[in-house]
Amino acid sequence: MVPDRRRYGVEVEQRISLITLGVADLARARAFYERLGWRGQEVEQTVFFQAGGLAVVLWSRQKLAEDAGFTDPGGDGFGGMTLAHNVRTRDEVDEVLAKAAASGAAITKPARETFYGGYAGCFTDPDGHVWEIAHNPGFPLGVDGTITVPDFGRT
Repeated sequence: MVPDRRRYGVEVEQRISLITLGVADLARARAFYERLGWRGQEVEQTVFFQAGGLAVVLWSRQKLAEDAGFTDPGGDGFGGMTLAHNVRTRDEVDEVLAKAAASGAAITKPARETFYGGYAGCFTDPDGHVWEIAHNPGFPLGVDGTITVPDFGRT
């Protein structure tokens, strides 16, 4: 059942359904994520990975740009966004970063203590998408891997 938006004054539901990553080579990108242990399915030159309550999608970078109304200059620099994968322990951060490196990722920031009392590191996939792998004791994970943003003491 969809909540009555008028009651809460919300115009757009606060959620994300899909995260689509534009990739240069679909087969290479799919193989990378499958080496990480992800399982997806390809439909019409698009690969879908179920990722908790949303999906991560791989699609041609050119087609994605065209679909969004952009001309893609083909830059491989930082895109101003990171994807985060939170884990339950510090050891898991190291394990995931090692798995990513063995799968072909470039480690851009080795794991280290964070300013918020956690432990995190970053890698880029073959298309330059930045992933942060983090253990954040302030964001405990549910059994299914979901996080709940804590109450930061707003009044």
